[in-house]
Amino acid sequence: MAEIKAFKGLRYTEKAGKIDDLVCPPYDIISENERKAFLENNSCNVIRLELPRGEDPYAEAGATLTKWLQDSILSCDMDEGLYIYELKFKSAVESGKEMSLKGLVCRVRIEDFETGVVLPHEETLSKAKTDRFNLFKATNCNFSPIYSLFPDEKHVTRERMDRICAATAPRYDFDDALVIHRLWVVNDPVTISAFCEDFTDRKLYIADGHHRYETSINYRNYCRDNDIYNPGSNYVMMFLTDMADEGLVVFPTHRLIRGLEVFDEKALLESSKVYFDIERIALDDVEGKMEELSKENKKAFTFYTQENCYLLVLKDKNAMREIIPKQSDAYRFLDVSILHGLILERLLGIDKENMANQKNLTYTRSFAEAVQSVNCGESQCAFFLNPTAVSEIGEVAAAGEKMPQKSTYFYPKLTTGLVMNKMDEV
Repeated sequence: MAEIKAFKGLRYTEKAGKIDDLVCPPYDIISENERKAFLENNSCNVIRLELPRGEDPYAEAGATLTKWLQDSILSCDMDEGLYIYELKFKSAVESGKEMSLKGLVCRVRIEDFETGVVLPHEETLSKAKTDRFNLFKATNCNFSPIYSLFPDEKHVTRERMDRICAATAPRYDFDDALVIHRLWVVNDPVTISAFCEDFTDRKLYIADGHHRYETSINYRNYCRDNDIYNPGSNYVMMFLTDMADEGLVVFPTHRLIRGLEVFDEKALLESSKVYFDIERIALDDVEGKMEELSKENKKAFTFYTQENCYLLVLKDKNAMREIIPKQSDAYRFLDVSILHGLILERLLGIDKENMANQKNLTYTRSFAEAVQSVNCGESQCAFFLNPTAVSEIGEVAAAGEKMPQKSTYFYPKLTTGLVMNKMDEV
C-alpha cells in the first residue's frame, strides 16, 4: 500500500527573514496584486518560486532557486525527517469554535491511479498540469505539499502526532490573522519508522492538489523515458491527515452561469418541476435552509437570479440512475452531480467540454461574490450548493471515479514554503 519516507526538507534559513513573511497561500488562489504584495513585504517570498513571472518564468524560478541555495537563503536539513504541521483556526459555522487540523508532511512514493493506492476524487485541467510540469522540469522541486487523507479508525497516527507535539516545542509558530501555523521536525529514527509502518496497509485519498499529483506522475515518467537519473522523482511531498479528523472542513463551491445565448428563467423552472419540488425563498434564508436540508440528507440547491431566489429539492434521487446510468451511486447521488446532470447539461445544454473550458460556467466559494456577480449582470444566474461530505469524497474515490471539477474546497488551505522537497536530495 502507501509508502512514505522521511526526507531532508528544504527550508528557509534565518538569513531570509521571518518565516511568516516568506510563506504564501496556494498559488492557484493568489491574485496578481496579492503576489506583488508578498514580494514587496519580502523579496525572498516563496511566491517567486511557486508562481514565477517574466519572459521565461520557469527558467526564472530555476535560476532563483539556484541563487537562493548558493546564498544560503534556503538550505536542506542535515538529517532526514518527517514534519508535523498543525493549523489552528476558528470555525465559520459553529460560532467561532476553536478547531485544529494536524497532518504529516513527508515523501510519498508516486503510484499510478490504476494501482488503487493513491486515489483522486476530482477531474483536472490540462492547462494547469502543463504549467506545473514546466515548473518541475525547471526546479526539480516540490514547493507545496499535496493534501491527502488516510483512513485510521483507531486514530493511531493522529495520537502519535499529538504526543510528539505535546512533548516538544514547534520549530515554527506564527499567525497569519486567520490561521495559526505550527511545524514540528521529527528526526528520531524509531519514531520515523513507526510512522512509516502506520501506512503500510493504507490507501491515500487526494483532497487538494490533483493537478500537482498527476504532474508528478508525468514528471516521473519523463525522467524514466529520457534516462534522467533522478530517484527523487519517484516521490512527491504530501500532507497526510486522518480523514475522520474533526478539523477537516469542506466548503461548497457555487456555480455561476454566464454568456448563454438563450437564458429563460421561467422555462428552466417549468422544466425542473419534473425532478424537483420548487419553493421561492428570501436570499437571506438560503444558507439556513440549505443547511437544514443537508442534515435531513436531502439533495437540494438554490437557483438565484437578479429578481428571484428558488430552493430546488430533488423529489426522488433514484431518478439519477437513469440520468447517469454508467456511474456508481456514490457519484450520481452527489449534489454537484445532480446539478450538473439534471440542470446544467440536460436543461441548460452546458456539456462537459463547455464546463471544462469554463465557457458558460465559472465557480466561486463566496456566497456574497456569487450574489454580486448576478446582481451586476456579470452572471445570468447562480446555483448555491451544500458542501460535499468527506465521507462522500472517500466513497467516490474508492469507486474509482472522479467528481466534476471544483466539487470541493478544503479549508484552511495549507501554506506554501514551510518545508519543500528538493528531488535531488535522496
